[in-house]
Amino acid sequence: MKTYERKVLKFIEKHDLIQAGDSILAAVSGGPDSLSLLHFLNKYKRFLKVKVAAVCVDHMFRGEQSHEELLFVKRACEEMDIPFFGERVNVQEFLDEHNAGLQEGARNIRYNLFARLIEEEGFTKLAFGHHGDDQVETILMRMTKGSSGMAKSGIPVKREFHEAEIIRPLLCLSKQEISNYCSESGLDPRFDPSNEKGDYTRNRFRREVLPFLKKENPLVHLKFQQFSEETAEDEVFLLSLAEEKMAKVLTRTEDEAIVDIQAFRPMPLPLQRRVIHLILNYLYKDRPSSLSSIHIQDVLAIIMKDSPSLSLDLPGNLKVIRSYNQCTFRFDGRTEGSGDFCYSLNIGERIELPDQRVFDLQEADFHPIHANSVIFQKGSVAFPLRIRNRKPGDRMKVKGLNGTKKVKDIFIDEKIPVRLRDTWPIVEDDNGNILWIPNLKISDFACSQASDPGNYVRLIFSEQTSS
Repeated sequence: MKTYERKVLKFIEKHDLIQAGDSILAAVSGGPDSLSLLHFLNKYKRFLKVKVAAVCVDHMFRGEQSHEELLFVKRACEEMDIPFFGERVNVQEFLDEHNAGLQEGARNIRYNLFARLIEEEGFTKLAFGHHGDDQVETILMRMTKGSSGMAKSGIPVKREFHEAEIIRPLLCLSKQEISNYCSESGLDPRFDPSNEKGDYTRNRFRREVLPFLKKENPLVHLKFQQFSEETAEDEVFLLSLAEEKMAKVLTRTEDEAIVDIQAFRPMPLPLQRRVIHLILNYLYKDRPSSLSSIHIQDVLAIIMKDSPSLSLDLPGNLKVIRSYNQCTFRFDGRTEGSGDFCYSLNIGERIELPDQRVFDLQEADFHPIHANSVIFQKGSVAFPLRIRNRKPGDRMKVKGLNGTKKVKDIFIDEKIPVRLRDTWPIVEDDNGNILWIPNLKISDFACSQASDPGNYVRLIFSEQTSS
């Protein structure tokens, strides 16, 4: 048994990558990594008690050269008596039509094909030839970029994919070990010249950083694989704790999340970071590539500062607003900044604001004032009344106080979150006197006792809830 085979079999057993009865689809490009994997799986399929097939995608970037690689894989499968699935896709046309990036677009096309084959053919495993050197490069690239959470652990040994599971049995091997196995086994792999271009970040790490690390420690790929596995295990455990904590500090709706800062602050810092990470994953339908651990640190900073009012703009138009004891995550423009509003209200009329807040103005005998209503003497206010949002410089003559007070200061004193202030209804009369800020303050124009029976109006405010 060759060293390659012994190491891979041991790795498969350690991580429970393959079970008897599996039907394995190997993604093969014709390069040494995937070709050696296909050769290994075919050689040991009886020992492992599995079925093996191969799939190859020609992206048509390199004309006849890439087409020849697909035909090469097809011939190799014929020699091994392995089912072959091949497809040629003009990826450039797809990219032009969908305005997508080259690598992302090509990957999406490949994975869509993989998913279709899994569904149609019933494969239980999708095997890739990623190896230990790939792991080193990936972890270094992500750490350099500032990735957070599970991304820091690099390439996973296995993960769920549709109704199957992606497995990577070669992560225990170096590139050189794979090259040696190809020579020992009489394999003649093809080489993609784009792997040598300095235009790609990975290639620069491969040519400039990896040789230095291997000179320091020839087994560096095993150290990075150990780091990957331990980091992933730690992350799974910490995320489970973070999810428990998040349920106690977070209120969620379809497009926003509100954190209770007093409940959040006592959490250990590692859990705080992961709660923020979970919130971002929840809100982003497509997580921006520019989002990194730096943004999580920025969010933590505005939560932990003593300032009552702060805000932060994140990629993808996600806005984080700190207001007193709340921190709100919301996509800019969904609920805030919807424009000014102003509604006229005459005696005997009822109006409903778009957010289901209702005002009802009716003639009334004097009765004690309730929390959701206010009474005015007809002769003391000018009709119609207006229901509007706040304006710069608004002042109100608050009942029980001498002089006037800024509406802005009332919101601050009452600790109204910044995100709610621009849509909070203000009631004024036709002369521009602010009469009432519902649920907060009434003005000197409001009556507290009867002086002229039968000459009053009552303004009632209610907030309806969806059934």
